[in-house]
Amino acid sequence: MSVRKAVVPAAGLGTRFLPATKAQPKEMLPVVDRPAIQYVVEEAVRAGIDDILIITGRGKRSLEDHFDRSIELETSLDAAGKLEELEEIRRLAELADIHYVRQGEALGLGHAVSVARKHVGDHPFAVMLGDDIMDERFRVLEQMITAYEQTGSSIIAVKRFPIEEISSYGCVDAEPADDGLVRLRGIVEKPKPADAPSDLAVVGRYVFTPEIFDALDRTKPGVGGEIQLTDAIAILLEDQTVHGFVFEHGRFDIGKKLDYLRATVELALDREDLGPEFASYLADAVRRRGLV
Repeated sequence: MSVRKAVVPAAGLGTRFLPATKAQPKEMLPVVDRPAIQYVVEEAVRAGIDDILIITGRGKRSLEDHFDRSIELETSLDAAGKLEELEEIRRLAELADIHYVRQGEALGLGHAVSVARKHVGDHPFAVMLGDDIMDERFRVLEQMITAYEQTGSSIIAVKRFPIEEISSYGCVDAEPADDGLVRLRGIVEKPKPADAPSDLAVVGRYVFTPEIFDALDRTKPGVGGEIQLTDAIAILLEDQTVHGFVFEHGRFDIGKKLDYLRATVELALDREDLGPEFASYLADAVRRRGLV
């Protein structure tokens, strides 16, 4: 069965970006000229996904408005002859079938995914964290879906990190498998560096079999008193094979200020309409500050 559904948890408070996120969701922070969550939705669409469920919370109404029609704005753009902008605004509302459900209470990433059960049903599905933007050139999600279709197993995106940073992530114990994948033997949430089973950390993209929902039902509160998705994956491992898709490049963790700035710079440099002039400006700015 092909992967046609995605779940995007977007109920977090975004406290690392206060005060910017006091009155707007962190997922709506602009990266160049698009809000962060638009990159995630467009990534899903490129991977062949046409049914997207966004898990929201209080104060997230602007997420729904962004992907909805705005007749007043469209009329204004049409009257002003701004047809390119009008086409872009209309395209947003036609990207995919986008649905919304509130998490209600912030009980962790695992709980956020669990509230998608009724919508997802018995289908395989992707989970895409709104904090992580993936450079489209590296096709991470597309390759993960291909791996799922070849193996029939859940696929977890993993990336190597310096061991001193591993306590910020879920960490996997894994062995090499076919086609560049690794086979998970275990997984633990935010281990101390001395206790980490490897330098492979779980990051931002998952393709799950529907049995993950049964595992979530069996998951007890873990680190931080929350239902951890990592703990549910460990339970899923008791009954099913889970593979890791190892990648190196193209991820921006925009929940971190430095990575947010890096995403803005690198994605702007990739744009034909902005890149050359922006590159010239950056080079001049670096020279003026005596940084080279």
